[in-house]
Amino acid sequence: MIYAEAARILLDYNYAQHDRIWASIDTLTDEQFVEPVEYSIGSLRNHMVHLMSVDRRWMARVLGTPTPERLIYDAYPTRAAVRAGWDRIVQEMRAAAKTLTDDDLAREVEFDLPHRGGIKHNYGWQIVAHVVNHGTEHRAQILPLLHRHGAPTFEQDLMIHLWDQPG
Repeated sequence: MIYAEAARILLDYNYAQHDRIWASIDTLTDEQFVEPVEYSIGSLRNHMVHLMSVDRRWMARVLGTPTPERLIYDAYPTRAAVRAGWDRIVQEMRAAAKTLTDDDLAREVEFDLPHRGGIKHNYGWQIVAHVVNHGTEHRAQILPLLHRHGAPTFEQDLMIHLWDQPG
């Protein structure tokens, strides 16, 4: 189970860093949270809705469960609405991470991405690595937006996270 344990450690890192992002977001006004940004997918709100939408879709693929529909940004008009959805989905993600097995990570997953040329194949471990990398990518886009508004920012290095863990 060493591979499943490694996946859980990486997912824990991912969501711990997202928790830190939320602590910074909570220092902003609601207006700053939904302020349009002309880069990537836009506002802080859009980044957070995007992350919760795609993370649950990727995890469903790893676990072999039905892939949920994409979330719509406008269905989450406020920071409070996004946070409520976020907390629910991250709780689901953390629970799913606890159930991961080496077999889940070694299984080849097939899914259809019409906007990327159709049927794709990846192993479960590749998808988990993608979820973590994708989270890092968006946090790297979010942190300068937070800084611009005077919110606290931080280093998000995996090694720092690991060093700070008990044991």
